[in-house]
Amino acid sequence: MSRTVNGEHCIDDTAKEILRKQFWQIADFCGVQILTYAIMSNHFHVLVRVPQKTIPDDRELLRRFQVLHPKPSVYQTARIEVIAEQLKNGDPAVDAWRKQQLELMGDVSQFMKLLKQRFSVWFNRNHNRFGPFWAERFKSVLVEGRGNVTATMSAYIDLNPVRAGLVSDPKDYRFCGYAEAVAGNKSAQAGIAAIFDISSGNVSEKTRAIWHDARGSYRMMLFGAGAVSRANKVSITPETLAKVVEENGTLPLPTVLRCRIRYFTEGAVLGSKAFVTEQLASYRRITGQRTRTHLRSLPNVTDWGDMTALRGSRKNAFG
Repeated sequence: MSRTVNGEHCIDDTAKEILRKQFWQIADFCGVQILTYAIMSNHFHVLVRVPQKTIPDDRELLRRFQVLHPKPSVYQTARIEVIAEQLKNGDPAVDAWRKQQLELMGDVSQFMKLLKQRFSVWFNRNHNRFGPFWAERFKSVLVEGRGNVTATMSAYIDLNPVRAGLVSDPKDYRFCGYAEAVAGNKSAQAGIAAIFDISSGNVSEKTRAIWHDARGSYRMMLFGAGAVSRANKVSITPETLAKVVEENGTLPLPTVLRCRIRYFTEGAVLGSKAFVTEQLASYRRITGQRTRTHLRSLPNVTDWGDMTALRGSRKNAFG
């Protein structure tokens, strides 16, 4: 998740369309899979799956490089032709180029860096602007790729425009993954399908069948059993949710997801107790730190399943 400087609402529909296209373009280059996303006027969320790192062959490297530069300058066109010839002949001079490209792949940090840099350059150039566009590096949460955790996080992201009161159904908001999937985008369909079959990976011949099965399950995540009646409910206010918490009440998960939940942006790690414990132990082994950080249960306002966070919210859990 990343936000604009001062939270300025400056990403209009034209800019959202540019950023939407850059999502898919840079994900293809970096070799990561977008499961879903939501682009708002002052921030965006994106849920990505980073496959186990592999080294693509030279032909694939060149294809990805051309994806990143679909309309190259005269110099870049000449460079691509030179690189292609060097790759074909096994010229050792191309080793530095190969290393440079590989360092940008299979890494969520490099994906976000490329995405934000390229969009900032486009925005500043087209708005006679200079200086930083994004307020911070980015906020990230490690999400377990099994169970209901990934689907819950994905639904929370796709419901962003519903929480903002822009639409009552995310399928009607062009700039989110669910809307693109419903509209027929194969990559978006593969992303949501992978949420329910994480082993399905990238787009394949079975994507359509998996998407057909996943669509109903995902619709249930977004709206619950009463999908038709809930579609007209835009959001639940923090005040209403706070009252439920005070009275030790519970609500259906789709209703709770219509309120801002800070654990989904500040929880550091989300998953089962076993998964979060494993990640905490790994962090301590790598850093040598023995912090007081411990597992945090999410507020008991709904059935979260076996979902735990590593870090608690510094503010109210809901906002």
